[in-house]
Amino acid sequence: MSNLLHLHCHTELLPPAASSSTASPILTKPRIGMALGMLSANPCIASLNASGKHRHGGDLPPRPRRIILIRHGQSEGNVDESAYTRIPDAKIALTETGWRQAVHCGRRIRKLIDDDCVDDWQVYFYVSPYKRTLQTLRGIGMAFEPQRIAGVREEPRVREQDFGNFQDREKMRVEKAVRLRYGRFFYRFPNGESAADVYDRITGFRETLRADIDVGRFQPPGSRSKNVNLVLVSHGVTLRVFLMRWYKWTVEQFESLANLPNTGMIVMEAGTGGRYSLLVHHSREELKALGMTKDIIADQEWQKSAQLGDLNYDWLTSGPSFFSHIGGEKETDFDGVPSDIVKHFPENDSLNLVDSSLTELEF
Repeated sequence: MSNLLHLHCHTELLPPAASSSTASPILTKPRIGMALGMLSANPCIASLNASGKHRHGGDLPPRPRRIILIRHGQSEGNVDESAYTRIPDAKIALTETGWRQAVHCGRRIRKLIDDDCVDDWQVYFYVSPYKRTLQTLRGIGMAFEPQRIAGVREEPRVREQDFGNFQDREKMRVEKAVRLRYGRFFYRFPNGESAADVYDRITGFRETLRADIDVGRFQPPGSRSKNVNLVLVSHGVTLRVFLMRWYKWTVEQFESLANLPNTGMIVMEAGTGGRYSLLVHHSREELKALGMTKDIIADQEWQKSAQLGDLNYDWLTSGPSFFSHIGGEKETDFDGVPSDIVKHFPENDSLNLVDSSLTELEF
């Protein structure tokens, strides 16, 4: 099967046991057969032959030129945190400033597309169902004629991180301070979500998005073009998590990222090999200003020219960076203790962390 496909639909096709966190990591022959059968029965897969063409004779739909990430405009909650104590988060509206930001954002996107100097372009929107994102979408849409808008999908999975229903202003200040100590990714707000929870639902959305790209859901047959631009109108944390999930960034890298300003824009643009890179549109300085590390930026440089299906074996998360003994000139010291290991644990007879039966290991 063509590398172009990437099996983007796999999490939606396998039976529940195959994707369950408690499932065995080993697939039996019957389960492999069942999985392959479901893959072949899915139109996203079954309509393709080994050459990457649809069996009815057409080529795979061209990938969109860009995926543009937009944070909503200035909202009531951005200027008055007490709004969250009396208004449900999903009903927080834009301010007049936020509306004007949204209209201006639409013009910026329009100019970006007009600079391509092509005639067959369109935009397709994914939007959070929150009031402030829907209003931002309306403002952005002012810049586009109806025939330029390929469609809109309201997508609950790209909503704001849930901070726990109506918010107590003073308690929330304390909670946010605790989050800084605990870690922004794993800290879960009472009755709400952590960024890790957002990551889980964004994973599902990412698979849907990639399946939509593969089948050309926003490009009707007969009018398919590589000049489609996808626009995702969402929220600060959600957009950072989306980037983390798409590019496989680590938790540590996520923690370094800065929030986008209201109607801030990040552009993922297809490079020469078809992969989306942040460095096609943005400069290294812009990425640094957003808190992206040198490793992230180096990977984005690779993404600019890499082919679909390629893997960056020098990428931080490919393996070696997790092991301190790799790449060193000294021999491996099996008796040494790394500096980040706790060496002195308080004595407590009732707490036995090491099974005595495991103290002698055979190599």
